[in-house]
Amino acid sequence: MSPRIKRIRKVLNPPAIKGFKPYGPGIEFTVNEPVTLLYEEYEALRLCDYDMFNHHHASGIMNVSRPTFTRIYAIARQKLAKAFVEGRQIVIEGGKVYFDSDWYRCNKCNSYFNNPEKEMAIENCPLCGSGEIEGYQYEYEQTVQGKKLSPDICICPVCGYEQPRDLGIPCKNEKCPKCHYAMRRKRK
Repeated sequence: MSPRIKRIRKVLNPPAIKGFKPYGPGIEFTVNEPVTLLYEEYEALRLCDYDMFNHHHASGIMNVSRPTFTRIYAIARQKLAKAFVEGRQIVIEGGKVYFDSDWYRCNKCNSYFNNPEKEMAIENCPLCGSGEIEGYQYEYEQTVQGKKLSPDICICPVCGYEQPRDLGIPCKNEKCPKCHYAMRRKRK
């Protein structure tokens, strides 16, 4: 039996930092393996502990069910406790997520920023003024037993037209550009 497909979690912003390192006397004797906090776990902590939303409201913001949100939140708190008690480094990365708005990265000052005014194109970094900017997309890869899975494909059942599935949009909500029929997910 194949594993259940994990639903993509919506994250408002990428974190401002990549992680934390412990410091203090005797730190060289602690475990060197870092604790990895996934983006969705970071987002759950931010929504509940920083923005003070309850689990029901926060689950709606992340576009997951309330029980799923509670599991994500519990795992995040367990990871933080493990990092604090054992003196481990915390790394924030990974997960199957998409960002709520378009984000950009400046190649000169390495800052991330978004474009709240969708009508205006971004040409320069708002911090350093550099024109060396690129769109920022978090790339995820889904793996099962170490094998990479190909991204989902939407197919038209009438004419056979195929296109990659957009993140967060079910294939049944897409219309075929050729025959305007509702598309379906291609079976593997």
